[in-house]
Amino acid sequence: MYSRDVINILCGRRGQQTTTARDADTFRHMVMSNQRRQAMVLRHVAFEDLGLLAPALTRAGWDYDILEASTADLTQQTIADTGLLIVLGGPIGVGDIDDYPFLAKEIALLEKRLAGDRPTLGICLGSQLMAAALGARVYAGPVKEIGWAPLQLSADGRASCLAPLAEPDAMVLHWHGDTFDLPAGATRLASTPAYANQAFAFGNNALALQFHVEADPARLEEWYVGHTAELGAAKISIPALRSATAEVASRVPAQAERIFTRWLSQIA
Repeated sequence: MYSRDVINILCGRRGQQTTTARDADTFRHMVMSNQRRQAMVLRHVAFEDLGLLAPALTRAGWDYDILEASTADLTQQTIADTGLLIVLGGPIGVGDIDDYPFLAKEIALLEKRLAGDRPTLGICLGSQLMAAALGARVYAGPVKEIGWAPLQLSADGRASCLAPLAEPDAMVLHWHGDTFDLPAGATRLASTPAYANQAFAFGNNALALQFHVEADPARLEEWYVGHTAELGAAKISIPALRSATAEVASRVPAQAERIFTRWLSQIA
């Protein structure tokens, strides 16, 4: 329902023949506010946040609340019923449920969302939790895949919101060591030589991305600090990673905007 102020502007006040330009601007703002939708974001570590996805959500008419997955009450009905659920990445995995029992609650939440074809986006760990919720095996991959690299899109991927990643200079940030089998009923969208399943769609409203389209190059110093132990163990050169980030920094934001804007426009 529109507010009384919106109705007054829309219908005109007694004795006022036309709305002013200021009223028109106010009306547009109020209508946009009344039409905004609500998303919930499950975050596992503070620096792996929405990044470049945040402005795309705002422009597409979504408001969002960020919940810490490790401490939030994931059984809340408001989370299950939210218009869009986004599950972000983190340095733990599906195989760590014994150490981090809240992961089982995330999987149970995702099972309900996916069974109902509710809009759901999983990134990195989030994609692996989605795969587990759909009954697929999640396991350690053959190599650590960390750094900027291209993807190979399937025919379905090239027809999807990921189409910009088929362009010659397209790169995404990979940062994972686990992988998953393609869930039954899912559509493979992207692969790399080491990992056959880098992205999948499920139903009409669910997208799983094992890579990071949302990572903001301007903020990756936080990742280098937060993941220093992992980078050291994998013998990844931080100066080399920083240099590679600088090479793609000017292209990545527009790429993310195109991908997320298209996907957000397609979900129910």
